[in-house]
Amino acid sequence: MPDYNVYKDGDSWAAKREDASRPSSLHDTQAAAYDAARQYAGNNGGGDVSVAGLNGQIREKNTIAPAHDPRKTRG
Repeated sequence: MPDYNVYKDGDSWAAKREDASRPSSLHDTQAAAYDAARQYAGNNGGGDVSVAGLNGQIREKNTIAPAHDPRKTRG
């Protein structure tokens, strides 16, 4: 299960597999990068998608199916 990160990369937003050396794709908006990362994770057996804000800190982390969320809480 690959995990993906969404973060600001210059003037673009990047969707990058955690173990990759370069982004999988670059996008104009954070929402577009998040959608791409969700699709990549889903196509590769699920995983976690972490979203970093402009300050670089993780502000959201979601488990994408068919992976199983380790916690029983929503969000």
